[in-house]
Amino acid sequence: MPGVGLAITVGILAGLTDADERAGAAGGLEALRVALASEGITWAEPDSAPVPRDSHVAGSLPYSALAYLRRVMALVDTGRPVPPANTPEQLQADRELVDDETMMFASHLLCHSDSAGYYVPVDFPDPLFLNDHPDVAGGGMVGSSQGLRAELRRCAPALGITLTPDGDLAEAEAHRIGHVDDDADFATETTVWFALWESCRASIAGGHAIVFH
Repeated sequence: MPGVGLAITVGILAGLTDADERAGAAGGLEALRVALASEGITWAEPDSAPVPRDSHVAGSLPYSALAYLRRVMALVDTGRPVPPANTPEQLQADRELVDDETMMFASHLLCHSDSAGYYVPVDFPDPLFLNDHPDVAGGGMVGSSQGLRAELRRCAPALGITLTPDGDLAEAEAHRIGHVDDDADFATETTVWFALWESCRASIAGGHAIVFH
């Protein structure tokens, strides 16, 4: 994949040692807590809960990589075939469809900012748009970790990812997709899928937000 741009972190406070950076991140999470409370949603970033880790997951991705998985999501949800998009031109060919699906404001994957913002481990059906809270990163759009995980489950068959009967990812399959060849069909989509899947797993298990930054 091309150069790195987007960092994805679960338990961001645990990884910050610089006092100013930690204070900035904590302030953003507090603004998120307050904004969610105004919508009747109770959540706060845990101070001490452990953060599950996985050695396979990518912690950063090119900004452009998300577009490849979003294309798969749009095709799956409209019942269309999902051929690989191995060139920017193939990706662009389905851009109008992706835009149309995004404007339904129902997908936690499609509606989220490419570069900033949060998913929180609270199960709500549609993404939130906190327009009255401009201090919430990502334009005030907040997704649900559970909602994102459900969408990733829908995408998995189109990418050739096999989940267990209860919708989980077995260790052997995690190892396989964590080492997908860069030249394979759906390599970018699979890498993004796995990064988000593991982020959802850690977020839901520990109560932490997924932070795009």
